[in-house]
Amino acid sequence: MAALGWLTPRRRSATARSVLAGEASAEAARKSTQALDSQDALDVSPREPQFPVHGDAMAAAFFDLDNTVMQGAALFHFGRGLYKRKFFETRDLVRFAWQQAWFRLAGVEDPEHMQEARDSALSIVQGHRVSELMSIGEEIYDEYMAERIWPGTRALAQAHLDAGQKVWLVTAAPVEIAQVIARRLGLTGALGTVAESVDGVYTGKLVGEPLHGPAKAEAVRALAAAEDLDLSRCAAYSDSHNDIPMLSLVGHPYAINPDAKLRRHARTLDWRLRDYRTGRKAAKVGIPAAAGVGAVAGGTAAAIALHRRRR
Repeated sequence: MAALGWLTPRRRSATARSVLAGEASAEAARKSTQALDSQDALDVSPREPQFPVHGDAMAAAFFDLDNTVMQGAALFHFGRGLYKRKFFETRDLVRFAWQQAWFRLAGVEDPEHMQEARDSALSIVQGHRVSELMSIGEEIYDEYMAERIWPGTRALAQAHLDAGQKVWLVTAAPVEIAQVIARRLGLTGALGTVAESVDGVYTGKLVGEPLHGPAKAEAVRALAAAEDLDLSRCAAYSDSHNDIPMLSLVGHPYAINPDAKLRRHARTLDWRLRDYRTGRKAAKVGIPAAAGVGAVAGGTAAAIALHRRRR
């Protein structure tokens, strides 16, 4: 940590949390790889990329999830599923939604308020077993997520798999849910936010911080080191400017369905761009994903409002 000496104490602390979150996510991803069942491999014709080099064991691909692989935010759909299963009550929803609205209106990530929101969201799963959440995640994938996978991005991922390369999801969603999605898509594994558990039961705390922004880059860096990958030969895909640190790590960055800031950045650096949205979809990118587990609240509130309008 000596290299961080020039930073202020607050910046040093934030950087240390990002490193911890990244390393924890990489460790969880590697442990889960052996348990992933590849029988659900995608049957997608890799029309898009000619880039993946066949047989390059030191290359891999890293895909952001929300609005890159899947339309909308995984936590939005996960929140819908948890509310449907009565994991929390309406009074909790109001409190969570208020905290989420504060972030969006203020437009800043105040550490104290963000910690309060994360603690509230983590309390939803506190005391529940990890296996229970993974089982529910399977159901929620079938209910809300499967039909929202972008076919174009699936083809990109499949091209890497067909070239004999490993493909990882990298997301702020809980790592257990990310692993379910990765397995169902036939991918290698997933890097996600790691919630602390003891004897298979959630404690209500995070390991480090949500896997968001710089923490994603740290997770990819840690996984690459553990897997003996050459990042200059790897590819990364994302829709968000928040993932520029991760995209900048690799030799082949792609902007997929990019937001305005990422599109400008990608054009400046001559990164590859792919946009699978058309017309109104391109203008409405989908439901934005907030940083980390706090998005459960806002996503669930939106889902309930949508449900009421349709009744």
